[in-house]
Amino acid sequence: MSEQMTSSQIRLIQNTSETERCARMMANTDPWITLGRDFAACLQSILHPDKEVYIAVGEGDDGDEIAGLLVLNMHGAFVGYLQSICVAPHWQNRGVGTRLIAFAEERIFRDVPNVFLCVSSFNPDARRLYERLGYELIGEIKDFMMAGYSEFLLRKTLGPTAGYPRR
Repeated sequence: MSEQMTSSQIRLIQNTSETERCARMMANTDPWITLGRDFAACLQSILHPDKEVYIAVGEGDDGDEIAGLLVLNMHGAFVGYLQSICVAPHWQNRGVGTRLIAFAEERIFRDVPNVFLCVSSFNPDARRLYERLGYELIGEIKDFMMAGYSEFLLRKTLGPTAGYPRR
């Protein structure tokens, strides 16, 4: 199997089969398990018409397989919000998540100077990855998704929104 992902291996999700496989992957991994998000909730998140959904495709034992997915929100108060990133368990720790984040940044920075994301307090490994990639803590939202846990809002920025040139 491929050790690194390249930009040509990340593309828009294309069909119902891919959408369902991605929803199943999310529903069977954390943080979605801990958050109590089942297949239907994950599917609804992916199918939302305002979202851009991309998949990382890697070479598996049986041909190409979905190594991960990325859900972006380019509308609303936090334009450039990286809503979800999910890497299949057997693709974790192989650079897929880092490559998906880099792809998201390239996409978002074409239009706006800020990338936003939230990470749950029960997911310290993800938070360490985001901070290693240059994301800074903006704030903490206590008891937002689940009682007893916080969501940390992180941002990576190229500067203020005012006057930012669309590329």
